[in-house]
Amino acid sequence: MAKAFGVVARIAAGVFILTALMRAPACAAEDPGYVELSGGAIGLLPADRNKAGYFGLEFRGGPSLEWWHVRPSIGVGLTMDATAYGYTALNLDIFFGPRLVLTPSVGIGLYHTGSGQDLGSVLEFRNGAELAWRFDDHSRVGLGFHYLSNFGIGDTDPGTSTLTVFYAHPLGWILPP
Repeated sequence: MAKAFGVVARIAAGVFILTALMRAPACAAEDPGYVELSGGAIGLLPADRNKAGYFGLEFRGGPSLEWWHVRPSIGVGLTMDATAYGYTALNLDIFFGPRLVLTPSVGIGLYHTGSGQDLGSVLEFRNGAELAWRFDDHSRVGLGFHYLSNFGIGDTDPGTSTLTVFYAHPLGWILPP
């Protein structure tokens, strides 16, 4: 079940990115880089053995790092059961008007099990999306859903998911628009 969900999530992320690249929005060029704080839960799928609180910190590049409206990010996720995941990702903002932003992302990183769920490999892939409300100062508040999986490169591939609430603060003073 979790493996099938991972395949569907990977395909959906690819479709979102390809569709948005064909019609890259002008609003994305206006936004600076961000530092994003998130909190929520990991292990939401019925097949997940461990469920725990999740906290994340991510830096998302601004326009100077942008390639065809795709922005890089680097982040870390920590859980209440000492699991840690450090990653880098590519993100694409898809605007629905000036306020509503859908941001699909794909990434790769290193996973430390701690006392949490063993995902079968140190190398894990991260796919997902965020839906946010964008304020006048370009800060954002929203929900994020991501799926971690080694996509079959490990001995096992149970995968796991995160659901978070986040706040993204613009870093215009570091990376000017």
